Amino acid sequence: MGDPILSVENIKKSFNGVPILKGVDLCLNKGEIKILIGPSGAGKSTLLQCMNCLVPPDSGKFRLEERTVDITNKRELYVYRQQVGMIFQDFNLFDHLTALDNLTIALRKVKKMGKKEATARALAELSRVGLEEKTHLYPAQLSGGQKQRVAIARALTMDPKVLLLDEPTSALDPEVMGEVIDVIRNLAKRGMTMIMATHQINLIRTLADEILFMESGAVVEQGQPKVLLVPGTRSQGFCDKLDILTGKIK
Repeated sequence: MGDPILSVENIKKSFNGVPILKGVDLCLNKGEIKILIGPSGAGKSTLLQCMNCLVPPDSGKFRLEERTVDITNKRELYVYRQQVGMIFQDFNLFDHLTALDNLTIALRKVKKMGKKEATARALAELSRVGLEEKTHLYPAQLSGGQKQRVAIARALTMDPKVLLLDEPTSALDPEVMGEVIDVIRNLAKRGMTMIMATHQINLIRTLADEILFMESGAVVEQGQPKVLLVPGTRSQGFCDKLDILTGKIK
């Protein structure tokens, strides 16, 4: 595995006095794929949002390529968030913009590209996710799987060093889920560094370099799939929890 590319240390977050994250440490190496699993309310989505600073953590340290990031500094945070892309379960596309324009708007406003250059880059990424024939359609004209592929393409246009994926298939019908999973697998083959919360057991088993099991705002177990998912390698209490979870998501 490659060198450390993103690490967070002692990330804490509370809402209305209720602790949601209780001091999470996490390190991603270049090309590594970590997968977050755990029951609803464990803190998985909050952790990913804190890692992208969409939700500011109450405390914690951030390092990108081993350089400490001051997230209270607007300029540093601006640069950091360009390099740590986020994929949401509900797509977060602009409904009034076409698929193409959903990609070019960030390129033009954030990267200050000209229209021609931005369009060329956006078309390349839409083609990469198999949507070259859908470029002029609006989100309302796209299936859920197509919307998520547009969202992934939009994140890729920014050339992120890391992708954070929050349940990227949870809002999709089973018949279109596979097309998004195929895109994620292709990203893995290209060496994209990713951390993903998912309820797809096949992705967990076949993609993860490491699984992190979260519960009550903390990582309570972590390890490789061949260890963590094999009966007899963990305590009976943990195995019972894992059985309940994997039974739910098979």
